[in-house]
Amino acid sequence: MKPADAGRDRGTVSLAKFFVLSVCAALCCSRVPAIADDADRATAVPSFADLEAAGAVIGEVRINPQNIFDLDNPKENNWLFRLANLLHIQTRPSVIRRSLLFRSGERVSQRVIEESERVLRANSYLYDVSIRPVAYRDGIIDIDVHTRDTWSLQPGVSFSRGGGSNSGGVTVREKNLFGTGVTVGISRTSMVDRTGSELEIAHKQVFGGWTSFSLKRADFDDGRSQSVSLVRPFYALDTRWALGASTGQFDRVDAIYSNGAAIGQFRHRQKSGEAFGGWSHGLVDGWVQRFSVGVNYTDDSYNIDPSFVPPAQLPADQTLSYPFLRYEVIEDKFARVTNRDKIGRPEFFAMGLNALVQAGRAATSFGSTRNLWIYSSSISRGFEEVGGGDLLTSFAFSGQTGEGRSEHQFYSATLRYFLPQASHAMFYAALSLDAVRKPGPADQLLLGGDNGLRGYPLRYQSGDQRALFTVEERFYTDWYPFQLIRVGGAVFFDVGRAWGGAYQNLANPGWLRDFGFGLRLLSDRSAFGNVLHLDLAFPVDSAGDIKKVQFLVKSYSTF
Repeated sequence: MKPADAGRDRGTVSLAKFFVLSVCAALCCSRVPAIADDADRATAVPSFADLEAAGAVIGEVRINPQNIFDLDNPKENNWLFRLANLLHIQTRPSVIRRSLLFRSGERVSQRVIEESERVLRANSYLYDVSIRPVAYRDGIIDIDVHTRDTWSLQPGVSFSRGGGSNSGGVTVREKNLFGTGVTVGISRTSMVDRTGSELEIAHKQVFGGWTSFSLKRADFDDGRSQSVSLVRPFYALDTRWALGASTGQFDRVDAIYSNGAAIGQFRHRQKSGEAFGGWSHGLVDGWVQRFSVGVNYTDDSYNIDPSFVPPAQLPADQTLSYPFLRYEVIEDKFARVTNRDKIGRPEFFAMGLNALVQAGRAATSFGSTRNLWIYSSSISRGFEEVGGGDLLTSFAFSGQTGEGRSEHQFYSATLRYFLPQASHAMFYAALSLDAVRKPGPADQLLLGGDNGLRGYPLRYQSGDQRALFTVEERFYTDWYPFQLIRVGGAVFFDVGRAWGGAYQNLANPGWLRDFGFGLRLLSDRSAFGNVLHLDLAFPVDSAGDIKKVQFLVKSYSTF
C-alpha cells in the first residue's frame, strides 16, 4: 500500500535492440514514413464532424494494416528493411477490427472514432493509426482504417544505471505473437534487490472480445511470485458492464533502509485475490458514472529470515477479507498533443475530472484478523491555458480505520505543468508530495537516484514524508536518425527531501538539490519504445562519499 513514486515507470534498456535498429538505420537514412494518403478522395469527402451532423451511416469499414517499413518509399526500399518486413508477421485485420468501437450500420460519431484511435494507439505493437472517411454516397460513408506495425520482438541484453547501482538482464519477449496481439516473454534479470527469471503471457482480447488475460510468474534468489487475472473491463466510455477476477501471491525479502543502506531485512509473504462486477449507464451528457461491487482478500505475513540481519521490529501479520463498493466518475475531455512525454508522437491527455472512491468492511466473521474499514480514493483533473500551458493534477488517499481510530493513512499529490515555448522547446515542472500517517515498521518513503533525485544514491533519504520538485527545459528535435530513433534533450534541476519516522538520514537530513543535463532517445519503431534517458547529474548538497557526478542510464515511459 505504498504510494507510487513520482509518476515514472522504470524499465531496462535493450542494448541489442538499439544496436540492431541503429545498424539498420545506418544503411538507409530517409525521411519520416507516413501511411499512404489519397488526397483526391480526402478532399471529396466531408469530415467526420460534418458526416455526424448530416446523420450519415457507416457503410464498409476497410482494415489496412501495414508492415513496419513503407517499401513504396524509395528511401525505405532496401534489402535490410525488406528483410525486417519479411521476418515480421503483420497484425491481423481481425485484431484491428475487434478494437474499433464503431461498426457498419451505425451512425457516424466523431467522438467514437476519436476514442477508437486512442484505443488503437494504446497498443504498443502499432506505430501509427489513421481513420479516414473515403467514399460518401446516399447518406452512407465508407471508412478506411490504416495502421502501421512496430517491431514487436525483443531479444537481447539489457542494462540500466541509476543512483550509483547497475541492473541488467537477458530478455526474449514478443508483444504481437503471430500478429494476434498476444504477449509472450521470458527474461533473466539482475536488479539491486534480487536476481531471477520471469515469465509473462498476456492477451487483451481473449474469446474474440474485450476480455483480457494475464499470467505472470517469477522465480528469484530470495523467493517467487505469481499472478493471474481474467477481466472484462470498462474498455470504453460507453461500456455498460465489467466483470473480472484476479489472484496472486509472492514470497520475498523486504528491507528497511537508512542512509541508503539496508539495516534490517525480513521475509514477506502475501496471498491476495479479488473478484468484482460493475455496471454503468454509459456516456451521458459528457460524463460517465460507474458502480462496482466485489470482494477482496489479502493475507500478509512477516518472518525473520536467518540469512539476514533482522529489523528492530517486524510488521504485524494481517488478514483482510471484505466486500467493497466502488464508484467512479469520468468527464469526457481529452486533448491530443505532441512533444510532451514522447518525442514527435501523438499523445492524449485526460483533461477532464476523473474520480474514484472505494470502501469496504473487513470483519472477523469473514476471516479477517480484525474488524476494519478499508478505503481508498483518487482524483485527477487537467487545466488548459494556465499561464499559457497545461496543468495536470492528481491526488490519492488510502488507509484503514479500526476501533474508532485511523491507521496506516497514505497520501499522495502530484502536479505536472507543460509550457510550450516554441515548436521544439518546452518548460516542464513537477511537484510530488507523499505522506504516511501512523506508519508500520516497513512503511517507508524513499528518495534517491532511482525515483527522481538524480544526483544522489538509491534510497539516500527515508522517512514518513517526502517532497520532490523538478524543473526541466526540454528540447524536442526533428532529427530522426535512420528513421528509427527520435532525439531530444533536457536540462534539469531537482530539489527534494524525505524526513520523519524512525530511520531518517542523520548524516544529511536536509533538503537536497542537484542539476544536470541529458539526452532522450525514443526508439519508436519498436514495441518496447520507451524513452531512454542518458543523464549526467551533479549533487549540490553532497556529504560524505557521494560522487560529485552521477551517470544515469534508464528507460522510462515518459520524457
